[in-house]
Order: sequence, then structure tokens, then C-alpha cells
Amino acid sequence: MLTLLTGVSGGLYLADNKADQEAASAEALFAEQELTEASVNGWSQHNVLERKVKAEQEAAIAAAAAAEEARKKAASTTSRKSRPGVTVKIPASCNEYSGNRAIGCALLLEAGFTLSDMANCLEPLWTKESGWNHTSSNGGSGAYGIPQALPGSKMAAYGDDWKTNPATQVKWGLSYIKSRYGTPCNAWATFQSKGWY
Repeated sequence: MLTLLTGVSGGLYLADNKADQEAASAEALFAEQELTEASVNGWSQHNVLERKVKAEQEAAIAAAAAAEEARKKAASTTSRKSRPGVTVKIPASCNEYSGNRAIGCALLLEAGFTLSDMANCLEPLWTKESGWNHTSSNGGSGAYGIPQALPGSKMAAYGDDWKTNPATQVKWGLSYIKSRYGTPCNAWATFQSKGWY
């Protein structure tokens, strides 16, 4: 009987042990499936994250390139011809002017003056003197061109084309203003008080 009891209890033990083993095996399998799914999901999430980071980097690079292009465009100069044979590089900062005024603005900046000097002083000065007309002539005095040089032939020091080239006239006029008055605003103040400069 002892043997029978031992056999029954051993069988029960083995049955319990087998159930435990199957449960442990099922839990291990479940855990392994979860680990596999986590790995797959983790890999997918990693790929998604990598793609997102890459897309953000590409967007940032594209935005930086667009900003740089816009900056270059704003800072770039364009060539404008006011008449055949007359080409002056006009900076974007002078875009509010056209024709001879744009040439004047560009050359004024090259001469070391400011946009304020252009807007507040040189533009009104030469508007009063010649209307920025490079063929303007004063029959009474003989003054000629945009700056109304007296005599006009003085401008030949800046080019043989002084009668027809507004850039030559502007260069001479700015040199005259700089040497005699220091700034376009001082020349404009003299004009306002005396009627000439």
C-alpha cells in the first residue's frame, strides 16, 4: 500500500509539476512573443524616429538654403542700363529709385555716403538743380548736367563722355560736394540758404 500511495503521490506530484512546467512554458512563450513584438515595434519606432529626424533635418537645410538665397537676393546688385552704354551696378537698397536717381544712389553709397544723405539731401538738391536730367543745360550760366557743373567741361576730369553719361556726371558731382561741403546735406543746406551750391 505504501508503494501504491507513493506511486499516487508521485503521479500527483508529476502531474502538478507538469502543469507548472506547461504554465511556465506558456508564460515563457508569451514573454518571448511580447519581446519579439516589442523588438519589431521598437525597430519600427526607431525607423519612424530616424525618418522623422531626417525629414526635419532636410527641412531645416532647405529652409536655411531658402533664407540664404533670399539674403543673397536682397544684398545682390543688379545691372541697370539707363541708356545705351551706361551700366551701373545698383544695390537692392537703392531699388526705390530709377534711372539717373538709381545711378546717383549707387554711386553715392560707393562714395561713402548713406541712404539718408540720398533721400534727404542729394535727391532734393539735384532735383532742384537739374531734375536729374543729364542733358540739362542752363543757357544763362552755362551750367550743365545733373550736378549743374559750371562750366560743364569740368566733368571731363571724370570721363570724355561727360555730356552724355550720367554716371560720369554723378561721380564728378559727388567729388565736388565732398571736397567743397563734406556731405550732400551740407551742400543742400547751402543751396537752401543761397539758391546755389
